[in-house]
Amino acid sequence: MHGEYKIPGGKLVVVDLEVEDGALRHVRVAGDFFLEPDDAFLALSQSLEGAPWDTDAAGLAARIDAALPDGTVMYGLTPEGVGVAVRRALAHATDWTDYDWQLIHEGPQSPALHMALDEVITAEVAAGLRPPTLRVWEWAAPAVVIGSFQSLRNEVDAEGARRHGVEVVRRISGGGAMFCEPGNTITYSLSVPEALVQGLSFADSYAYLDDWVLGALGDMGVKAWYQPLNDIATDAGKIAGAAQKRVAGGDGAVLHHVTMAYDIDADKMVEVLRIGREKLSDKGTKSAGKRVDPLRRQTGLPREAVIDRMIDSFRSRHGLTAGQVTEDELATAQHLARMKFSTPEWTGRVP
Repeated sequence: MHGEYKIPGGKLVVVDLEVEDGALRHVRVAGDFFLEPDDAFLALSQSLEGAPWDTDAAGLAARIDAALPDGTVMYGLTPEGVGVAVRRALAHATDWTDYDWQLIHEGPQSPALHMALDEVITAEVAAGLRPPTLRVWEWAAPAVVIGSFQSLRNEVDAEGARRHGVEVVRRISGGGAMFCEPGNTITYSLSVPEALVQGLSFADSYAYLDDWVLGALGDMGVKAWYQPLNDIATDAGKIAGAAQKRVAGGDGAVLHHVTMAYDIDADKMVEVLRIGREKLSDKGTKSAGKRVDPLRRQTGLPREAVIDRMIDSFRSRHGLTAGQVTEDELATAQHLARMKFSTPEWTGRVP
């Protein structure tokens, strides 16, 4: 069995192993990490020999910790990362390079249609009817997108939304509310086979699926990191929030989407969103505006240039060919936008 795991912000860990009589055997750990002394490298593989095949990543990491010699120095490597690579090997997980990735970046769409396209495209990936897809959104109207389980009245100031012409829609994934405006927001979706995240915990899958974004931001001079569970942050503040939804059917798929603040009208956002003091205090700040630090200020680049660099970063890492929403996908999504995502029953399903 073969497993690979690119540790977010670190290096690649590769594990090859066999299972005999319910235990790990012939374990070989490799990768482009740095490790001293040499004895520590031998200890990595030896510590996993004989471990029960169902040991979780934390348990495997504990075995490694106990076996490493005193004074071991790791760079780009963690015991937990090795544990994840082992679990991915056991789960027969796939890798980014196993797929022919497709890019969809089309003209502006309504907020409701964006919600529907996410559901339709991810279902198509689950069924094996389209390749794994990176879709970059363009917004046709300002919107507040609330999480699947959020209370509508608790999150949105209805009068403020009407006053500013902001459409309110509910997505199929969990997480918090996002304030989006055309030209001020960068949003993308990844629709990926479930096999790509096999062996990862739910929390680990967030950082794993956005590691390419952190690299792209770094190339633009922005040092960013994942702040569990689902925020992308910098020293200057939060710049993005992520959400996920597992989709059944076929071999299964994962929808992972991210909204990034390129620029933001913080005053308008506060008038539209009901951001409680408790939530703000939990984030360590006193004002909603200070919670988000736009990419425009941090990169000094036009929005289109930021998007182009993000796409180029993904393409250089994993390969990417231009694609489009098919006629059948669009027709299905338009129907879903009308019958589900534009209805008060769905938007207000949690009043």
